[in-house]
Amino acid sequence: MTTVVWRDDRFAVVDKPAGVAVHRGWAAGGDDDEPLLQQVRDLVGAHVWLVNRLDRGASGAVLFALDAAAAAAASALFAGGAVDKRYLCLTRGHPPEHQVIDHPIPREPGGERVDAVTEIWRRDTFGRYALVEAHPRTGRLHQIRRHLKHISCPLIGDVRYGKGEHNRIFREQHGLHRLALHAAHLGFAHPFGGAAVAVDVPLAADLVGAIASLRRA
Repeated sequence: MTTVVWRDDRFAVVDKPAGVAVHRGWAAGGDDDEPLLQQVRDLVGAHVWLVNRLDRGASGAVLFALDAAAAAAASALFAGGAVDKRYLCLTRGHPPEHQVIDHPIPREPGGERVDAVTEIWRRDTFGRYALVEAHPRTGRLHQIRRHLKHISCPLIGDVRYGKGEHNRIFREQHGLHRLALHAAHLGFAHPFGGAAVAVDVPLAADLVGAIASLRRA
């Protein structure tokens, strides 16, 4: 269930469940379900502006603005790389303990490559799998997924860039039926003054369960 985890008079951060599209048409299959945008409108009882996107299969923090000026200001922060975004994910394979992946990726399928940088840390290992924290310094489509594939540590549950064999293992043995990607933290300087915003969203229950299953295995 979608929940509001932080809110002031200009912004709201919500915890998006896996399987929910951020708006209609954003991901295949999203047209048959109520998108996140509409859910948040109902939760706050007002019109809202979506500031950042999250893949349908992912979970975690998504920022909404409560007025047009706030939306413009927050979008400028994201475009300027002034937002601290942290993701937790499960990978097949062990990346280095710390690595900065500087690898251009296409802006769109078949398009020209543009600069893309992701900093990662290996937080734990479970046999041939790993728990990884990712900090994208740029905001390209599927950037984390593409960069982890680039270093031969694809995301679990990723049907586009991952490995079907390992996705199946997680479905059958660890009860995980979606992309193993969770937006765990959003931090930014409030564009209208006041204290800096720093919001942490706990790891989703199905990912907690998968990690527990990995530990037992």
